[in-house]
Amino acid sequence: MLNILNLLSINPKGLTLTEISEAIDVPKSTLYPIMQTMLERNFASLEKNSLKYSIGISTFCIGASYPRNKYMLDFIQKIMKNIVSSIDETCHMGILEGNNVFYILKEDPIKDMHFRLISYAGKRIPAYCTALGKALLSEYSIEEIKALYPDGLKPITKNTITDFAILEDQLKKIRETHLSTEVEEVTEFLRCYAVPLTSKGKTAAAISISIPTFRATEEKNKLAIELLLKAKEQIDAVDLD
Repeated sequence: MLNILNLLSINPKGLTLTEISEAIDVPKSTLYPIMQTMLERNFASLEKNSLKYSIGISTFCIGASYPRNKYMLDFIQKIMKNIVSSIDETCHMGILEGNNVFYILKEDPIKDMHFRLISYAGKRIPAYCTALGKALLSEYSIEEIKALYPDGLKPITKNTITDFAILEDQLKKIRETHLSTEVEEVTEFLRCYAVPLTSKGKTAAAISISIPTFRATEEKNKLAIELLLKAKEQIDAVDLD
């Protein structure tokens, strides 16, 4: 996989499966399932018209130095900082890794808070019980989600959604509104909102705002939603890949 990433990093216009196969001397029959895994985990993206592969957003997680991705990461982090300065709450960015949310970025308020989140970039949490994760799963069918969680949806708190039918209804609503919500499903006394970030029509990442329930006033909740939807519009317009 590293050979493929190295190859894609020096070919920003992308390469077809045949071109990758010839460049690294690997049969297409062997290469194809590897590329599918890279697509599923967002290490690569595929342009449907040209059928060319290029580097995806998950390269951030392994410290890739691809200039376009570095620009996008800095761009998103700047937007997250603006969100935090506007609402004085924590903002996260994450991607889907298998059936977990992989946290890439975190921005905390500068001023001292009596309640701070114990979270960090690099943390993994089951996607079905987080606002970020639900945003990332929103394009999945319920059959695909059941395949991701063959042992079912296990409770983390008393509020965790464990019914696939309820989760399916939530994901349908996210597709309609572009907004995901979670209340105390993974952490008690914490409410989260998230929006999916899209690239070439597919969800590639998500960003969220986490608010302790005792600070989650109607006004603050409304502001969180407005900030996230505005951020989504800005980021989607630039394109993650």
